[in-house]
Amino acid sequence: MLRLDDAWIWDSWWFDDGTRHHLYYLQAPRMPQGDMRHEKARIGHAVTGDLRSWEVLGETFGPAGRGAFDDLATWTGSVISVGDRAYRLFYTAISTAGHGLRDQRLGMASSTDLHTWTDRSTAPLAAPDPRWYKTLEDYPDVATAGPPVGTVSETWRDPFAVRDPEGDGWHLLVTARAVGADRNDDGVVAHLHSPDLQTWTVLPPLSSAGTGFGQLEVLQTREVDGRWVLVFTCHPQEMTPERVARSGHFCTWSVPCEGPLGPFDIDAARPFTPDPTLFAAPLVRQRDGTWVILGFHNLEDRGGESFEICDPIQVRLDEEGYLVARAETGRRGA
Repeated sequence: MLRLDDAWIWDSWWFDDGTRHHLYYLQAPRMPQGDMRHEKARIGHAVTGDLRSWEVLGETFGPAGRGAFDDLATWTGSVISVGDRAYRLFYTAISTAGHGLRDQRLGMASSTDLHTWTDRSTAPLAAPDPRWYKTLEDYPDVATAGPPVGTVSETWRDPFAVRDPEGDGWHLLVTARAVGADRNDDGVVAHLHSPDLQTWTVLPPLSSAGTGFGQLEVLQTREVDGRWVLVFTCHPQEMTPERVARSGHFCTWSVPCEGPLGPFDIDAARPFTPDPTLFAAPLVRQRDGTWVILGFHNLEDRGGESFEICDPIQVRLDEEGYLVARAETGRRGA
């Protein structure tokens, strides 16, 4: 378990440098209420050889100076290698301007050591295209009245970087909401492409709305034993009643796909049932080629807190390509 005595830890993502596993995670000081953490979020960094014993390196990335598009908080993202000792961090940016947590943007920074990040974006990589994705204009009460209401947002976060299978640059898979779709039924996989990691084009989503999910958070695609799978997170309270009745109260979901860019049949997604409250959980390939999943536990809706990274759970894909626990794993959620 990775736990900090003076800070909460929640969403996390993973990078393997060939020698050590790097875990990046959102952290914030412990406060009276858990939902206060979002405006204080910074990106922390820890390394490990076995995913159980951790060397905490501390904060690796935080907000920029006042007036920047990322001057309030930095949220979930991904890390990639783009050459020998050349890395990129993609992250979600939150600003003090506009509507605070409801204005979500995408940024990028560079590193040669996976801890010190420079050359950060001075402007968002790309904004949601209103032809396909909801913006604050789709919420008139929020866009014109000031303080946000409920959980509505210009959802545009959790960028997951994918190298193009044909060698044509890079793609970002992004958590977004489809324009014209109903609340808690509008979650889609947004899609961006860049030939050079500098200029980004927003493309139509790689999935359809109307699948019972309001958000597809902390998206990731991985090739597990020769088969591709999409894994995402969604709070049960951000699903339609029909989806909850059909699939139950779970937080982590998977769906087989043909490749890293889908297409993704989100309606066919199934929950990871061995740990119902496991949330924002990266899939990690171990040195022996087997896979594990680890994350934090979403207990806020029941008045609890568990802001720490759990020990890894051994996983595999079943015959149909869905994420399941290995037979020897008996871990259950709270």
